[in-house]
Amino acid sequence: MVLQQKPSGAVVWGHGELGAMVTLTLSGASGLVIMEKTAQVKGPSGTWTIVLEPMDRGGPYALTAEQGLENVTLRDIYFGDVWLCSGQSNMAMTVLQVANASQELAAAARYPYVRIFAAAPARSSVELEDLEQIDLPWSIPTAENLGHGNFTYFSAVCWLLGRSLYDALGSPIGLVEVAWGGTPIEAWSSHRVLKACGLPEDTGSTSPHQHLSGPQIPSVLWNAMVHPLLNMTLRGVAWYQGEANTFLNTDQYNCTFPALIADWRWAFHTGSARQTEPLLPFGFVQLSTYRRGSADDSFTRLRWHQTADLGVVPNARMPSTFMAVAMDLGDEHSPYGSIHPRDKQNVAHRLLLGAMAVAYGDKGLVFQGPFPTQAVLEVTRGLLNVTYSQELIWRQRDAQAFEVCCSSQASPCQWLLAPVVAVGSRTVTLALSGCRTLVLGLRYAWAEWPCEYQACPFYNPQGLPAPPFLLDTLPAGSTAEGRELLLLPGSGFPLNKEDE
Repeated sequence: MVLQQKPSGAVVWGHGELGAMVTLTLSGASGLVIMEKTAQVKGPSGTWTIVLEPMDRGGPYALTAEQGLENVTLRDIYFGDVWLCSGQSNMAMTVLQVANASQELAAAARYPYVRIFAAAPARSSVELEDLEQIDLPWSIPTAENLGHGNFTYFSAVCWLLGRSLYDALGSPIGLVEVAWGGTPIEAWSSHRVLKACGLPEDTGSTSPHQHLSGPQIPSVLWNAMVHPLLNMTLRGVAWYQGEANTFLNTDQYNCTFPALIADWRWAFHTGSARQTEPLLPFGFVQLSTYRRGSADDSFTRLRWHQTADLGVVPNARMPSTFMAVAMDLGDEHSPYGSIHPRDKQNVAHRLLLGAMAVAYGDKGLVFQGPFPTQAVLEVTRGLLNVTYSQELIWRQRDAQAFEVCCSSQASPCQWLLAPVVAVGSRTVTLALSGCRTLVLGLRYAWAEWPCEYQACPFYNPQGLPAPPFLLDTLPAGSTAEGRELLLLPGSGFPLNKEDE
């Protein structure tokens, strides 16, 4: 197994006879005792907990717990960074199911210092102290346990991220998978999250949704799969979930997701005796694609809500987070259904960039795609000049990705296509044909399947796609170039053409 390295102390816990003293010994490969600590077994669950002194990365070590004449020894322990990976089926997809699976499985032998652990799917109506079952105990990765079967273990996104972290850092990496396909965020949320977002906490008030295959009852996965792990000292979390919430409480996701992040942070910080940092780095994958040509806008709304309606992360509502945009990684011919794209390598690479920047403090690393910062309206020419935060690479020139919301009054407005007529280093010029009056909104890639594989209109030089956005545009004065518009996160405009 891998335990968290310094500056945090790893937490070790177990069961014993109530009131008894447990002695925990950490020893090196030669048997030399590194540290010794004691704790008393306390009720009501008869557990003991010990926080180890912060350890440098490396190993192997052995841990021995003694209570009277009984003892248990765990061997082959390393200190490094521990990441928790959670979500639904796109997190549960195994290495066996991804593009170039045979090559990825063959590469497992090169990573003996990345260790993997997978909890079994389980649900509970009450918070559990222990996992009911383990699918994969702490293991050295092999082709067999990385590709055990479809949607079982081990998570491809988790593995590819962890492997990349090992390559980048040189530290042992521990990966803990807790995932279940077809599950909404409510099932992964504690009662605190549900209460904060005004959602029902009682299990009887939730009727099953026909499109979802996994447990939907509020808190049942939090109770059975997350709560038992709260004593762990973690370095970060990777999350791939949201498809289920395109069918359920879609427009509450801008509350439930930030609330879940904040709650998991509080719970892991508290449960680990404050060893897991209070702003635990939290990375996630923005939804990919599902149905080509669909007029349903639930996917687009949920992508927006994944950022707390601000478009990019980290932001004020979601500090210390990072996001992998995946709307350009669609896979219409995936044998597992188009909702399960096989390219998890690019997903993991984009998560890695965010992890290195946000969790590991690589300040110079570009980990986000370009995002608009300014817009200037040239009324007489019927043009809108949009300035971006980064240099733009124009990959797909015939895509109709921009729309403006036009009105002759303040509301309602109508979404009209705004063709790209020119692209500069950091600017996009849009034609406002049919929109000569008020421009009240601007949106980009607002479609369930907005572009072909790795062929969205705009990327940065590092190959990261510009994320989708929905922005209000407010008059902000005049410049020599035209009328300047203030860009604010989108609010109450009709979100799809059917609402016009």
